Amino acid sequence: MEAGKQSQTPRKTSNGMEENIAGLLTYTLGFITGILFLIIEKENKFVRFHAMQSSIVFGSLFVVSLVLNVIPVIGVIASSLLLPPLSMIIWIVLMVKAYQGHLYKIPWIGDFSEKQLEKIK
Repeated sequence: MEAGKQSQTPRKTSNGMEENIAGLLTYTLGFITGILFLIIEKENKFVRFHAMQSSIVFGSLFVVSLVLNVIPVIGVIASSLLLPPLSMIIWIVLMVKAYQGHLYKIPWIGDFSEKQLEKIK
């Protein structure tokens, strides 16, 4: 089996969805759906991991955007020209990987997400 890849048979979550669909949905509205799935999914580790990673990644991007918008000229340029394409690429990659059943970890953030999930068990 490929590293980070779940089994080929789709498993169900505690709310009846297939885990790859639920994993994809954790990213659809950024940190909002990440937090929502952290609240509603109590058992499936795959979905909870993606929900936590979504919350951290997109919550961080949201905060960075707010901070950059306060910085005159350079910050505004960075938040309007650099951050949106970067966010879109990350968003698409994470949704595709979750849908494919991969437990894809963004460097540092993926490990941090796992540690946070262990704390809130």
